[in-house]
Amino acid sequence: MNKTLKIAVAAAAAAMAAQAYAQITFYEGEGWRGRAFTADHPVRDFARTGFNDRASSVIVDRGQWEVCDDANFNGRCVVLRRGSYESLRGMGLDNRISSVRPIGYRARYDNEAPPPLAEPTYEYRRRPRERIVNVPVDSVHAVVGPPEQRCWVERQQVNEPPRVNPGGVIAGALIGGILGHQIGGGTGRDVATAGGAIAGAAIGNNVANQNNPGGSYARDVRRCENVSNATPQYWDVTYNYRGVQHRVQMSSAPGDTIAVNSQTGEPRM
Repeated sequence: MNKTLKIAVAAAAAAMAAQAYAQITFYEGEGWRGRAFTADHPVRDFARTGFNDRASSVIVDRGQWEVCDDANFNGRCVVLRRGSYESLRGMGLDNRISSVRPIGYRARYDNEAPPPLAEPTYEYRRRPRERIVNVPVDSVHAVVGPPEQRCWVERQQVNEPPRVNPGGVIAGALIGGILGHQIGGGTGRDVATAGGAIAGAAIGNNVANQNNPGGSYARDVRRCENVSNATPQYWDVTYNYRGVQHRVQMSSAPGDTIAVNSQTGEPRM
């Protein structure tokens, strides 16, 4: 066997080995949610699988893969290593992948994607070649958060009466008492003194209030109230599968049915 043929055979064997141990799963939604499609061999055109331009997240179970945004491995291509890619948006491949193929191991690729997560963090993701069935939903309860306090500032009109001025009252009383004492005589002088003090106090207060007339003015007042939180934090969903009741919390309201694993009854979203 000549050298060229040996190299060709070795390359073919390496490619076959890479394909034999390679597996990749695409998900319709970000975070490994929604419908899934698994490949363990090259797929030249996703249009034949019903998954063209639909992938939003990926899990590479084994091997290394090159994904391309055109059929037949054309267009912009990116290499994905083993691990979990929660979103393809940052790579510019969200809803754009049209072909995929396993590739041989290499320490570095020029078109390599950012490092993936080691493991997917989403419990209810669909697994490769998992059989899914839809079962009816028994009940749905929207769970809202605690009441929220909402505060605001409003302008309020305030009416303030004239203020009693102690200095003016005292000064007026002294002056009125002195004048009353001067114009009175005997007992009448005492009466005049007292009356003059009272009148002088009233006059002194009125004079002082000319500088402090009272009246109305506007001021900012902070007010608060507790209001119910109408936005659900999650939906509490129950369903029955093979005589066993299951409960799951969902981030969005479900339909009439929910997808579950055909064997365990675990939810798949």
